[in-house]
Formats: sequence, C-alpha cells, structure tokens
Amino acid sequence: MNSAVYEFHEGTLPLLVSIPHLGTEIPGDVRGQLTDVAGVVADTDWHLDRLYDFARSAGASVLGATISRYVIDLNRPSTGESLYPGQTTTGLCPTETFRGEPLYRNGTGPSEADKAQRLERYWQPYHAKLQAELARLKSLHGHVLLWEAHSIASLLPRLFDGKLPDLNLGTHSRRSCDPRIVDAVTASLADQPFTWVHNGRFKGGFITREYGQPEHGVYAIQLEMCQSTYMNEAAPFEYRPDLAAKVKPVVQGMLDAALGALRSLPR
Repeated sequence: MNSAVYEFHEGTLPLLVSIPHLGTEIPGDVRGQLTDVAGVVADTDWHLDRLYDFARSAGASVLGATISRYVIDLNRPSTGESLYPGQTTTGLCPTETFRGEPLYRNGTGPSEADKAQRLERYWQPYHAKLQAELARLKSLHGHVLLWEAHSIASLLPRLFDGKLPDLNLGTHSRRSCDPRIVDAVTASLADQPFTWVHNGRFKGGFITREYGQPEHGVYAIQLEMCQSTYMNEAAPFEYRPDLAAKVKPVVQGMLDAALGALRSLPR
C-alpha cells in the first residue's frame, strides 16, 4: 500500500469500487502554492468510503485516494486533454475550483516540472494499484466489475444548468460496460424516489473510459451522485445519516443488480 496516495481493502468479490476523489490531503510543497480557498477542499467527493461501507462488508475491493484532486486529478488522462471538449471542466492539475475560484497564488498554476513530479508521485501509483487489482480479480473470477464512485454538489451553474439528477450513471455512451449489466442496473432504479439519468452530463471519466473493456471481461460503470442525497453540501460538509439511510439501499441495489448480471455472463 502507498499510504501517501491511497488506502486499499482487498476483497473477494469480482468487484472493485474506486473512489479517486475521496482524498483531502495536500502535501506541504503544494500547499504553499495554493490560496486559502484551496484549503477548504470543497470539491472533494466527501464521505463515499462511509457511504459504500456495505460494499466492503460484502466482499468488494475498495480503492480510495488520500491525496486531494487539487494536487492532481486521478480521474483525468495523464496527458491532460479534456474529456468533455467544449464544456467547462477542470484539468489534470486544476487551477480553479468548480465555482471558478483560483487555487494558485501565482494565478497560473503548477509548472510543467511540478506536473511531471505529481504524475510520478501520485497519479501513477493509484493507477498501478487499480490495474493490479483488476488483473487479480479477473484472474480469480474470469471477469470483473469496476464501479467508479463519485459525488458532486447538486447545483454548480458553471458546470451544468439547473439541479443535477440525483444519480448519474456513466458508461462512456455504453462502450465501457456490457448492456446486460447496464440494463440490470437501470431496471433496479424503478420504483425508488431519486431522479437518475444514464450518460447525461457525466458519461464517465478517464478511469471508466480507459479501463472499461467489455471485450476483455472488464466492465466499468461510473456513478456520480448529488451530495444532497447523503450529506450537507455547505462547509464543513457533514455526513447526514438520515439522508444516507434512504439512498444507500438504492446504491446497494444497483451494485447487487450489476453483480447478478455479471455472474450470468460467459467468462
């Protein structure tokens, strides 16, 4: 385990839950470059390790980042190109928050040497572990489901219009997952109280697009949840057990449905 980058729990199911934006740590050499706004780490995918504790208890492997996305975004390509051309988004080493607030005192962001160092120290170890665990689980089970766990504030006018649907499934326009798994997941969302969409504003980030390879027995689904479904969206971003108790069974139902469909597929 590389404790500077991630925490990892090894499971037995053919399921890896990846949480690349869970981290809040900002190393000292980076913190000195950042504004006070950055120290709030508002764009963290808060508390998802707690929300997905049922998956870990059931036997899933769980990989969660400890390093903040403000240092380097583990769900962006190492080359830095945009996954959503023409739309406002943040980059590999973000220079502003989701709300457009500057993160760097110098106004320009990290140097190319800084970016290269962060790729080596933080991005590469997370992806190496992700790849190794997918390979291990596939060797044990013949195929594996990668569940990309994300959350975001429900209202961010700079990134999308109006309120985001509560549950946003992304499968790279159905390229990252077998349709039988996708159909089982969406069928599980009938008769539940939360709004949802498949391949809407969020179609899956780099990890979903890169590692979801149905032809090789690796199936990837991203779930971007509105944080309003389980927590307070304003600082200090408290977890809300009363809200989480309503949405956790829905998320668990999606994962159970996905695993059920996975088991029915030929290996």
